[in-house]
Amino acid sequence: MAAPLAGPEIERLINILAKLPGLGPRSARRAALAMIKRREQMLAPLAAALEDVMRTVRTCTTCGILDSSDPCSICSDPKRNQRLLCVVADVADVWALERAGVFRGRYHVLGGTLSVLDGRGPDQLNLATLPARVRDQKVEEVVLALSATVEGQTTAHYVTDTLGQTAIQITKLAQGLPVGGELDYLDEGTLAAAFGARRPF
Repeated sequence: MAAPLAGPEIERLINILAKLPGLGPRSARRAALAMIKRREQMLAPLAAALEDVMRTVRTCTTCGILDSSDPCSICSDPKRNQRLLCVVADVADVWALERAGVFRGRYHVLGGTLSVLDGRGPDQLNLATLPARVRDQKVEEVVLALSATVEGQTTAHYVTDTLGQTAIQITKLAQGLPVGGELDYLDEGTLAAAFGARRPF
């Protein structure tokens, strides 16, 4: 068995970084080394930022977005159109849509998609509050901004069935979304085209 390359504190940092999406052991090692070498410019501010996030960030009880206030800044913004609701799988999808600047309504974050293989059913998602929210906020259109994967489309059908008793327009993103594509990886132009060409679901 090979001896550890660094002390236990550094190995612990590397192991934690390696669990982040897009970072394997090698990339985590490089990132840890860069931070340690520049501890005043990088490591100290990172530690402070992580502590702030741990202390202040929470999940909005209205929509499911991560923010430092509850309700979040989007839910409490009077300039947002509360009659227009966009259903997304994850907070990363909200960030992608906000970067693109194509949506001025409010969001409903499901916290994932339905997946039999992963054991994720309707009870594991933020679905129970959706019909009441649509009714109480007098929502006129629900936009299903879910990924063009099997799980995403299964979830879209389930949401449509859940809202079937309400007389609202349900639309989905159209052109520009590749089959199997994830919203968070799409550029702003693709997202803008998909939103502009949404159609009834």
